[in-house]
Amino acid sequence: MPRRNNILANIDWLTVGLYLVMIFMGWFNIYAALYSDEHQSIFDITQQYGKQLMWIGAASVLALVIMLLEVNFFVFFSYIIYGGFMLLLLLVPFVGKEINGARSWFEIGPVLFQPAEFTKSATALALARYMSTHGFKLQTPKSLLTVAAIILAPVVFILLQNDTGSALVYFSFVLVLYREGLSGVVLFFGTLVAILFVLALILPNLTLAMVMIGIALLLFLIFNPKFKPFLNIFVTYAVAIGLLTLLSFFISTKFELAHFILAGAVVGSLFVIYTSVKNKIPNYTKIAIVFLGSILFTISVDYGFENILEPHHQVRINELLGIESNPHGAGYHVNQSKIAIGSGGVLGKGYLKGTQTKFDFVPEQSTDFIFCTVGEEWGFAGSVTIILLFLVLFMRLIWLAERQRSVFSRIYGYSVAVILFFHFMVNIGMTIGMMPVIGIPLPFFSYGGSSLWSFTILLFIFIRLDASRLEKLSG
Repeated sequence: MPRRNNILANIDWLTVGLYLVMIFMGWFNIYAALYSDEHQSIFDITQQYGKQLMWIGAASVLALVIMLLEVNFFVFFSYIIYGGFMLLLLLVPFVGKEINGARSWFEIGPVLFQPAEFTKSATALALARYMSTHGFKLQTPKSLLTVAAIILAPVVFILLQNDTGSALVYFSFVLVLYREGLSGVVLFFGTLVAILFVLALILPNLTLAMVMIGIALLLFLIFNPKFKPFLNIFVTYAVAIGLLTLLSFFISTKFELAHFILAGAVVGSLFVIYTSVKNKIPNYTKIAIVFLGSILFTISVDYGFENILEPHHQVRINELLGIESNPHGAGYHVNQSKIAIGSGGVLGKGYLKGTQTKFDFVPEQSTDFIFCTVGEEWGFAGSVTIILLFLVLFMRLIWLAERQRSVFSRIYGYSVAVILFFHFMVNIGMTIGMMPVIGIPLPFFSYGGSSLWSFTILLFIFIRLDASRLEKLSG
């Protein structure tokens, strides 16, 4: 009995309070998104908002069960839980139910169960268990490969289900690794890859980009006296581009001018690498390799975009970047969402008075686009309030993670924070046209039993760990 009272006293009630406020605000907004004169009762279980109340009740039971479990349960069974959900991910493409083109659901009577949602918690547990083992060092090749395998294995299985949105969430674990000592170079290159991907799509003719790189390199060499001996490298780079460009005017070929410029950049980069290695100047070697890798990646973007991504993903990315514009086709969801949010003004149209909502202009408004209901009916003030609630939750989770005495609890806590943050950032970004539409829910707000239960389990495992932070975890 004293032990239970101790847990009760150590529960972080602020986090629990934020959770309760969010799930009930979500429930009211689902009701607003689907409200009709034929079904006016918010408790009508034939409608999604009535079912959501049932899911909230079930989530409360799950939270209670988690709080009653021994804290070491999550350490001892972390690998078993992870393996079990990996098995479910492997089975779902064969026996699962297909919804909206993704075969990622099990149908159990009236309930749809999506393993990919729950595997996030399982992955966080397995990652925390492995990284908290005695003598673990993230910088060793074996550790990095094992950590990468734990994170990427569910990604592969989820991609087989044609559910790209859920798969992308797992890359947020990189931020957890960064907290645990991963070099910032990884984040830098990840950002560089993202920038190059976007630039390669919006600048199909890279002439201007390559000229700007050449000018920047020339200025760098000129204004740094100690680098003047390497002006011959730039000259080689420029001559290679010039000759290949000149050649393009005399040769009838399917290649464009940009291709010859890129070829010249490759030749110049290879010469820089050769010169740097020969003269034992490692920094120049690294710079040249990065530059060469950037060029080769840029060249490969078109192939990957056309042959790896699904057609509907291509259309959505092109719509986001402004390469294409089809407000009645691929851009319809986002266009209507922005209209709904913009029409709310500062204070909104009032609860249950949203016209975009009432006349069903925004598809998936109770799930992926629930935030536009907030924007239309609660306005800018309501939207900012929701965003601030999430920011308070994120800051609280990070604070709780930092106060943990066990490495396991800290790593798991950061995993909770980054997973929720990724969902928050991408979902709201989708509704305002700053992110591609990849179909992931807004935590605690979007309709759905699987998403609500998975987020509840994810959060309350950490609340349970934090409540016993003074106990020594064993594994």
